[in-house]
Amino acid sequence: MLYDLSLHMGYIYETAASNARHIIRLLPLSLPERQRLIAGSVTVTPTPDQKSSFIDFFRHPATCIQFRAHHEKLDIRMQARVLVETPPLTADLSPQLSGLPAQLKDYWSLGADSPHHQMGASPRLPEDTEIAAYVREGLKPGQTVREIAIALCERIYHEFKYDGEATTVDTTPKEAFRLKRGVCQDFSHVMITALRSIGIPAGYVSGFLRTIPPPGKERLEGADAMHAWVRVWCGEACGWIELDPTNNIAASSDHIVVAYGRDYSDVAPVIGILKSSGNHKSIQSVDVIPLM
Repeated sequence: MLYDLSLHMGYIYETAASNARHIIRLLPLSLPERQRLIAGSVTVTPTPDQKSSFIDFFRHPATCIQFRAHHEKLDIRMQARVLVETPPLTADLSPQLSGLPAQLKDYWSLGADSPHHQMGASPRLPEDTEIAAYVREGLKPGQTVREIAIALCERIYHEFKYDGEATTVDTTPKEAFRLKRGVCQDFSHVMITALRSIGIPAGYVSGFLRTIPPPGKERLEGADAMHAWVRVWCGEACGWIELDPTNNIAASSDHIVVAYGRDYSDVAPVIGILKSSGNHKSIQSVDVIPLM
């Protein structure tokens, strides 16, 4: 599937900001046999005093911007054309849970794609006994790692309610789990925490999801949004799979990857610091336009 993407993120400050520094991660990745970034650009208004680009540990292209002077607003726009393929469906050759530690022991790489980075606690995902008990009570004898991950994805979809007002970007997995409601970030964080608690490597995927309007309704410009889902390491033969607990589906050509990380802290589209006071207003709109 070929897409044109556009994103607008705006910040309006109650008191003019200064000495601001931000890191932007918005361009989709190019991934072998999965996704190809054909063209893309990120523009910022006002013009930064300094601007540079780098590739971070998880191979994300990132832009670093810095402002010294006072500015009342910040406007970030991304445009890209990307070709996305549906990951091929393969036989389940993943081991049972008891067999996964041996395969992890034999995995020596510590590169960006290594499952060893996606185990245990991470900055936003501490260990949680309630979530660990939740996943363990759903385990069945003889299940493979992939079966466990798919069953957990389905369970979260059915037992949690999507509610954009229930949580914020800073809500912890524990809080979202107790509420049994939230958004894609919350569902993904809970699923990752649960899988890691039983020794299955799991990570966070940030990106875009094509949305389809109801029958007879026109698609609204800017109505799409950034999305989050989960990647799970299912052993040496299966490798990584991607599951979307918000929609109870495997990632397909409708899922456009921007970044992989341990949790949201590794993939936040915009992070930074600035000097200001009072509140600020934020605006975000996304368009995912299929071309073929």
